[in-house]
Amino acid sequence: MQSLLVTGGAGFIGSNFVRWVVGQTDARVVVLDKLTYAGRRDTLDGLPGDRVDLVVGDIADAHLVDRLVGAADAVVHFAAESHNDNSLRDPWPFIHTNIVGTFTLLQAARDHSTRFHHVSTDEVYGDLELDDPARFHETTPYNPSSPYSSSKAASDLLVRAWVRSFGVRATLSNCSNNYGPWQHIEKFIPRQITNILSGRRPKLYGAGRNVRDWIHVDDHNAAVWTILERGRLGETYLIGADGEKSNLDVMRAILRLMGQPEDAFDHVADRPGHDLRYAIDSSKLRAELGWTPAYRSFEDGLAATIEWYRGHEEWWRPLKEQVEAGYAQQGQ
Repeated sequence: MQSLLVTGGAGFIGSNFVRWVVGQTDARVVVLDKLTYAGRRDTLDGLPGDRVDLVVGDIADAHLVDRLVGAADAVVHFAAESHNDNSLRDPWPFIHTNIVGTFTLLQAARDHSTRFHHVSTDEVYGDLELDDPARFHETTPYNPSSPYSSSKAASDLLVRAWVRSFGVRATLSNCSNNYGPWQHIEKFIPRQITNILSGRRPKLYGAGRNVRDWIHVDDHNAAVWTILERGRLGETYLIGADGEKSNLDVMRAILRLMGQPEDAFDHVADRPGHDLRYAIDSSKLRAELGWTPAYRSFEDGLAATIEWYRGHEEWWRPLKEQVEAGYAQQGQ
């Protein structure tokens, strides 16, 4: 795989994947990104121009997609509308990108017999009760609860259908919550970090009892590459790092690592339909493909993430006022 097409490669997880590939392999990468608010050219700053090429475009543009997929050895499909709150306000972009865009890519992969890896989320499984010892696994029934997670569930099912019906050489992965460098500051962890760095009090939805299973983005991307190289075609692999934490515990960890009192935050109204708990069983990935996370401790990864935002104020500072103004209008 010397030539990769990475969709959504100027977004958070995708840009970190491109950086991982450039640092760990000899592959050349073409990034296809629409550069919406969550995708930015500067997430690719500093990467070698002879290894990385950015194409600005829509994954639902069949002509463009066909040309790019035809020139690639493999497609790694990160591109997605992914903000739950935004999907509640306006579901259409999620249908267009996550469903129509995935269909368009699959058709091109089918026509060119191109290896395809589809990146998805654990949110397609719905949520678990807080006191339930179970975790999501590859055969957990889908039970999405928002327009975002429903559109991702639909895209997963399209991939499986194109594998079975048309022989597309695809794998899928569903991952737990990512954190790390280059994440948009509307998201929970970078929002709280940048609140503290800009002198604002952090904000916590409801009582903060909701549990997420956190993984550092570099660990996620190492797993994606492992699946791309050695995963069995047609299979789904769940990616997780045993990082279950309540939002309250994450908030306290951020405050503690940044030298603040652990109660120095404000509660705000909970999000409608806020899923209770996500938890990933990644034993299939570990047993079959030998992947393990490099960050064994959530706090180690969180400390590295805090330092990244502390050292890249010029990247997030211009966005901060607009993001917080939007949250303020929602009472959050």
